[in-house]
Amino acid sequence: MAVQSGTYRGVSAADRAAERRTRLLEATLTVWSGDDRVTMTRICAEAGLSERYFYESFRTVDEALTAVMEWIAAEIETTAQAAADATEGDLVARMRASVKAFVDLIDRDPRKGRAAIIESAALPETRRQRTALLRRFAHRAATELHAPPQSDVGGEVAGLLFIGGMAELITAWLDGAIYATPDDLADTVAAMFAAR
Repeated sequence: MAVQSGTYRGVSAADRAAERRTRLLEATLTVWSGDDRVTMTRICAEAGLSERYFYESFRTVDEALTAVMEWIAAEIETTAQAAADATEGDLVARMRASVKAFVDLIDRDPRKGRAAIIESAALPETRRQRTALLRRFAHRAATELHAPPQSDVGGEVAGLLFIGGMAELITAWLDGAIYATPDDLADTVAAMFAAR
């Protein structure tokens, strides 16, 4: 659907469309991380927008879910990398800072952790995105471990084991199966990384 042109109350049509898209992304995240089935009707109700505005941003619910995964993945990667880059210390300190930033992010908004790690595994399109995200983190972990590039199967396997274990740890934490603070989780992961 084309966005109407013109300015309304000092806000351009493009800015209004962007604001509606953000509301729809937030609403999709809320519905997806809850117990309800994700439908356009539920997303629109949560966003307080009509279905015509849904089609302004997305063609299907799957496209909205994919956009949410891209949004969360970008935030996780940016946040974790910035924390590592801001750390003056060895590889273990960088890993701890990266993990702590990630856990803090999902502690502030558990919906993001549930969507990116748990719910995304249930749908084919978002499962591919989840797999790609975990593999990027696994490759980064392998690189931090001073493993040779991707051609080194051992380094990639170690990275996948490390990140896969972390994903299971975060899943248990989000589900309430274990009690730990973000610092506890970061300390434990860093200790395991140090023992590599």
